[in-house]
Amino acid sequence: MMSYVDWPPLILRHTYYMAEFETTFADLGLKAPILEALTDLGYEKPSPIQAECIPHLLGGRDVLGMAQTGSGKTAAFSLPLLNNLDPELKAPQILVLAPTRELAVQVAEAMTDFSKHMRGVNVVALYGGQRYDVQLRALRQGPQIVVGTPGRLLDHLKRGTSTSLN
Repeated sequence: MMSYVDWPPLILRHTYYMAEFETTFADLGLKAPILEALTDLGYEKPSPIQAECIPHLLGGRDVLGMAQTGSGKTAAFSLPLLNNLDPELKAPQILVLAPTRELAVQVAEAMTDFSKHMRGVNVVALYGGQRYDVQLRALRQGPQIVVGTPGRLLDHLKRGTSTSLN
């Protein structure tokens, strides 16, 4: 729960070149399974937005990070969330709202890739154009991470199929 101390969120903007950073992902305090996934995916060092956001998010701060397309914003918020995830708890712990179906799929795929060495982590994408029964079956499996479009999440709430999200 956010307290008045958490508001306003820390606002970070980065426009400088990624080559200026020498911080490693290990320096940021990420767990070994995440570091292993990053190595597998070819990540060598964090981008500026990642290097700046990850420590604050790991510390529980609210952050509003702004950077150009392709700068690594998805990893900037996903990695610390995954780092603090409890894989044993088979219930949603992370909810990501994406404005479009394409972005929801992209974020869900990235979070799946980043968590591939974390045993038992399940990611579900909810968006229009997908059958409800398929989504409901996926929700009943106890995903820890739900990525969805606002419209589809509202549809699940209206239909009463969102009890798995509680």
